[in-house]
Amino acid sequence: MTAIHISSPALELRAGHQALVHIREQGLQPADVHMIPGAAGGPKALGIQGLDLALFGDWLPRTPQPRSLIGASIGSWRFASACLPDPVEGLRRLGELYTSMQFPKGISMAQISQRCGVMLDELLGEDAHSILHNPQYHLNVMVVKSLGLLQHDTRSRLGLGLGGVIGANLLGRRHLKRYFERVILHDPRQRPPLADLVDFPSEHISLNTGNLRSALMASGAIPWVMQGVRDIPGARLGVYRDGGLLDYHLDLPYQAPGVVLYPHFLDRVVPGWFDKSLPWRRGNLEQLKNVLLMSPSRDYLAKLPFGKLPDRRDFNRFLGDDAGRQRYWRTAMAESQRLGDEFLDLADSGKLHERIKPL
Repeated sequence: MTAIHISSPALELRAGHQALVHIREQGLQPADVHMIPGAAGGPKALGIQGLDLALFGDWLPRTPQPRSLIGASIGSWRFASACLPDPVEGLRRLGELYTSMQFPKGISMAQISQRCGVMLDELLGEDAHSILHNPQYHLNVMVVKSLGLLQHDTRSRLGLGLGGVIGANLLGRRHLKRYFERVILHDPRQRPPLADLVDFPSEHISLNTGNLRSALMASGAIPWVMQGVRDIPGARLGVYRDGGLLDYHLDLPYQAPGVVLYPHFLDRVVPGWFDKSLPWRRGNLEQLKNVLLMSPSRDYLAKLPFGKLPDRRDFNRFLGDDAGRQRYWRTAMAESQRLGDEFLDLADSGKLHERIKPL
């Protein structure tokens, strides 16, 4: 599908204060990047596919070096795709598999989980070992361990548990420790470069070929949509769910050297999934001081069908019209090539600093 050529800027670029100084004084080179976060956001990931392709297919491989990739939910699936032997083919395969899924009216959580499991199997194939031994990328998968009523998938108990979460979150994020514990399943060679995580009880568990699939399934297991994943191998017994519930946009204490390069759906960082409707909840600027956040601009979004990136609501918007939804999502993926092309042009021309605003 041919992209629509529009002259207005496609990318919004925002940087933390240290990243801003670094880029203004030294520019940005692939060697500067040692860590890349990937947010939760479901089909929104398809809308920035072109940026991922430019980064993992062109720009980052110019300087091969180990880099930590840390993702929640679809972010972890994107990065598992980028860790496949051919990252471009892997990312394109993820986009096509996700777009091709169909969820008819009345489908159960168990059926959705089963279909997502089939999709994940088709994405990973026999390449789990290659993902965990990729010479350039170290995969880190964010999940949460569910506590109390959130250990159940029956709608009555789960509903009561989620009601408690919403109320507790309004009082303050710190109260969510009654409902969730953070778990990071990390590359067996190295933990992600983060400072001590003191906001919530947090645990690090090594990934292996026996728990990679379970970790990725759990990281995308949205309550009320999918079943939780029980007893991830190597982790404590329990029910594990979407890492975005606590770490929606990965507002984490990054300790990687250089610039933390963050291809994102929004021009801001929202700490947790339950903060989406709370505009006063913003990312910690001190934690994000080394981050360069790259997201679609408002002008770019306005030109897309429906004026937005794909999202989970499209399954209801196009209920009974999967062909229409798939056309829309494929258009969004094709258009996102502009995001990647613009980043490469700005980075290669040395003009990146001219477009960056403070985070």
